[in-house]
Amino acid sequence: MRAHILLKGLLLMASLLAIGWAVKASGLAHRLDANWVDTEIRGNGVSGWLYYLGFGALTVAVGLPRQAVCFLAGYAFGLGEGLILAETASGLGCLLCFLYARLLGRELVRHRFAERIEKLDAVLKGHPFTMATLIRLLPVGSNVLTNLVAGVSSVALPPFLAGSLVGYLPQTAIFVLLGSGIHVQPVWRTVVSVALFVMSGLLGVVLYRRVSKSTSSGW
Repeated sequence: MRAHILLKGLLLMASLLAIGWAVKASGLAHRLDANWVDTEIRGNGVSGWLYYLGFGALTVAVGLPRQAVCFLAGYAFGLGEGLILAETASGLGCLLCFLYARLLGRELVRHRFAERIEKLDAVLKGHPFTMATLIRLLPVGSNVLTNLVAGVSSVALPPFLAGSLVGYLPQTAIFVLLGSGIHVQPVWRTVVSVALFVMSGLLGVVLYRRVSKSTSSGW
């Protein structure tokens, strides 16, 4: 994995952590009624879950960083509950984007990303679940672009979505853990998150290369 790719991911984690700590240290969460995380989501039970899921799914679907959505889940709900909600929001965002491309945006996406569609089709065909999982494990690429291109490709939705959810899980856990560290044991949770991020990225690269070689030699 190239150093600048890993550095980019680590900088994203650091920036999210800094923002979370700054909000907590400044007391903004307690002084501003307009802080929607604390007033509309955190501690509001089912209505907070639904608010988060709607916001998170739309955020992921339009291409904003999925990691930020997961970080927010950790901050608002803690590790266990946040992990479930973040993974659900990620899956819903993937589904919305995929269905948009398949049902409504086929002409636009095919026109703009014809070459990428052809490449992704070649990668996914035959083993869509496995390859979708490995693509999501890699710390590179655009989540929304992958969803759009998959939507207009020949890949079936169920294995692509299932593989995406499995592949999302490591980074989801990492950024939820990072967000939950704002409230409790921030140092060790940050260290664990950084270590897991590096490990999951390296694992994704190694597995992707092995599977690609096996596929090209006639899996």
